[in-house]
Amino acid sequence: MRAVQVTGYGNVDKLKVIDAPIPEPKENEVLVKVKACAINNTEIWMREGAYGTGSKSGWRPEGVQFPRTPGSDITGEIVKVGGQTDEAMLGKRVVLFPFTSSGEEGTEHISEDMSFIGSEYDGGYAEYVVWPADLCFDMPLSSYSESAVFSVSGLTAWHMVKQIHVQPGETVMVTGANGGVGSLNVQIASKVFGAKVIAIIGDLEGEERMKELGATHVLSYRSDSLQEEILEVNGGQIDSVLDVVGDALFSISLQVLKKGGKFCISGSAGGQKTSLDFRTLYLKHITVYGSVMGTRAEFKDMLNAISEGKIKPVIDKTFPLEKAKEAQVYFKNKGKLGKILLLP
Repeated sequence: MRAVQVTGYGNVDKLKVIDAPIPEPKENEVLVKVKACAINNTEIWMREGAYGTGSKSGWRPEGVQFPRTPGSDITGEIVKVGGQTDEAMLGKRVVLFPFTSSGEEGTEHISEDMSFIGSEYDGGYAEYVVWPADLCFDMPLSSYSESAVFSVSGLTAWHMVKQIHVQPGETVMVTGANGGVGSLNVQIASKVFGAKVIAIIGDLEGEERMKELGATHVLSYRSDSLQEEILEVNGGQIDSVLDVVGDALFSISLQVLKKGGKFCISGSAGGQKTSLDFRTLYLKHITVYGSVMGTRAEFKDMLNAISEGKIKPVIDKTFPLEKAKEAQVYFKNKGKLGKILLLP
């Protein structure tokens, strides 16, 4: 089969297209013929070493074992089953839950042995992948490509919204609202949980599309008066912030939050370190949540919401598997709306 491997920490030159043996499923695994794999920050940051503070970086303390095939947002068809797997799964069109864990139900995502497909296991930048049968779920939509855009970004967004306990009518500010997680934060907060959403993007040419996704107001982070504009459109301070940007908008986020407000972060593309006056937190009674992934139950709830049409896929562009380098470079460009897909 064709596959793309990361050969070590570094730039896109570390991505190599190779010929590899088709993997064999173990007893409780299935072999999936990959039909689509969406790109996430996770595999780019894994390649760049951005999750670590030293020489090792990955979801586990020991770092990534190279070479590794990345890719975690995967849809495909089950074409072979392991010895202890129900043969009725053959031919099923599935979306893959993106990590393994021994954590109890509801705490899978914070278990110490949480291991991610595309980082600790070979992932979906390939024509075939093996995965535990019980982590393969029916696709929520008929299209492989459209069903592939939700796994990591959608689970992350769903968990973020659940963590801050969004109530109908509350105001939620979403940063990075044009990206994979951000665009889903907009949809989930507004169309599933009934919040009023202020979407923060760069280019206001995307305003109408953001409003179609559920945003009430759309503002640009390039504005010199963003803080004042947020307070003006909302008629005062806001209830919560869903952030994937980090440092660039952190200070403004804290300033526009009301007393008792909630700040949830699941990314730092705009800066991984920041300065903080702790008085802002305790004098305003602000709750801060760190968020990565979510639970299997949340994954199932998300898939149900997708199948019911409450959450729509947003796809920016597709690339063939052999163009993984170009796809990752394009992914890092600002201004895109939605997901980038690799199609084997």
